[in-house]
Amino acid sequence: MGSTTGERRSENAVAPGHLTAGKEGADAQGVIYEFQRQHVCLDPRVCSADNRPTGERRVPMARARLMDGSRMAQDITLHAAERADEFAKRTGRQPCLATVLVGDDPASATYVRMKGNTCREAGIESRRITLPAASNTNEVEGEIAKLSRDPSVDGILLQHPVPEHVDERTAFEAIAPEKDVDGVTMHSFAAMAFGCRGFVSCTPGGIMRLLDAYDVDIAGKNAVVVGRSPILGKPVGMLLLSRNATVTYCHSRTQDLPSILRAGDIVVAAVGKPKFISGDWLKPGAVVVDAGYNEGNIGDVDFDEAIDRAGLITPVPGGVGPMTIAVLMEQTVDAAFGQVNLDKSSRAQSTRA
Repeated sequence: MGSTTGERRSENAVAPGHLTAGKEGADAQGVIYEFQRQHVCLDPRVCSADNRPTGERRVPMARARLMDGSRMAQDITLHAAERADEFAKRTGRQPCLATVLVGDDPASATYVRMKGNTCREAGIESRRITLPAASNTNEVEGEIAKLSRDPSVDGILLQHPVPEHVDERTAFEAIAPEKDVDGVTMHSFAAMAFGCRGFVSCTPGGIMRLLDAYDVDIAGKNAVVVGRSPILGKPVGMLLLSRNATVTYCHSRTQDLPSILRAGDIVVAAVGKPKFISGDWLKPGAVVVDAGYNEGNIGDVDFDEAIDRAGLITPVPGGVGPMTIAVLMEQTVDAAFGQVNLDKSSRAQSTRA
């Protein structure tokens, strides 16, 4: 299957339009309100199917409620900033996130710059390491290993995708577990699967926070995850399973995907194909989380169709993307406290997102 927020680009890389605090957050919030203005009828008794007042008392099909990731991300980032300020006062330095960029891919450079902007908003030092596109696996691994040994660095993020000739998994595993604030190592995945101490993958962690914020009852529900990337699809399934959902993974070899989706109470789309999931593939009232990002601010779910079928749905942009980078900020601050043993009860030391 094609790319997703967490496969070809990055689970924690916030694509253009996926914004958090400050002016960018306000812009994203405006997108949310525009979605609501266009798609949500405040008084369905007197609205037509396209939500315009008709003067008639009629009840059109109920439309889904939007899961506002931008607003929640602002709250998380603000809290991270408060804790970062506390850390700086107690240690004399800011928490530090080191981002490694291999090559000069324009989209990756944009994502790194956006993360740097959010770091500044959160009171986090952003340290950028750019390696030539011709760097081999050993060179990338060596640079990351050096950052893992550096006591002034609290979190490490390898911007992905890396060039094809670099073994991404080998590079990921050079990140020390206590600095894996992006949740991409095998150690972090095992922690998520077993509910042990560690960091969550940022996009799956953000998804779970959204589900909790909107009081989604996960236990006993059928959860369908479309996509199986090691840093999005697989870990979000593990986190849902840890909350007692019955989880089905779907992928490029899955047969009769629409039938499986129609049984899903919770659907997580992470396949990397625009409007791949049609509205009539969804169970009425389903909770739909669109973790895909495609050119033109289009998700993996056909939003215009799904909003008439789902109970809750994340918009693109303004849903999952802002939550991803907010969780990254939060986990970087938690890693900083953990590294100097100032806060042994840090929330991010538990993978129960």
